[in-house]
Amino acid sequence: MERDTSGLPADVLNPNCPSRVIFQRIGDKWASLVVQVLAEGPVRFSDLRKMVSVVTPKVLTQTLRSLERDGLVTRTVHAQVPPRVDYELTALGRSLLDPLALLRAWAESHVPAILAARDAYDDAQDEALLG
Repeated sequence: MERDTSGLPADVLNPNCPSRVIFQRIGDKWASLVVQVLAEGPVRFSDLRKMVSVVTPKVLTQTLRSLERDGLVTRTVHAQVPPRVDYELTALGRSLLDPLALLRAWAESHVPAILAARDAYDDAQDEALLG
C-alpha cells in the first residue's frame, strides 16, 4: 500500500509523522549494528549473527525483515544445498553509513564522560537515600 506524503512536512516530533517510525527503526540498537556490519558488503546470516554478537536468531531475523521492508537491506537466496542467504545494504541503506559513523564516533569518544556522569549520579542517589 503506497502512501501519498507529498506536501506533508516531515517532523519526527509529530507522533503521526512517518519519519518517527523510521527514526525509531534506525535508532534500534540491532538495526544500527546490522547496518554497520553490512557496510563491507554481503554477509551470510550466521556470519552476521556472529559479528553482531548476543542477538538471538529470532530478533536478528525480525530486524533484517524490518530493514528489508524499509528498503535498507536486500536478501538474496542462493540455490544450493544447504541454501545460502546473503544480506546486503541497498543504496538507501548505504546512505545511513556516514550518519551512523558519526554517532558511533561520538558514542565511543564519550564513554569515559558518560560513565563518570553515571557514577556521580548513582553516588548522589545513594547518598540521598542514606543521608
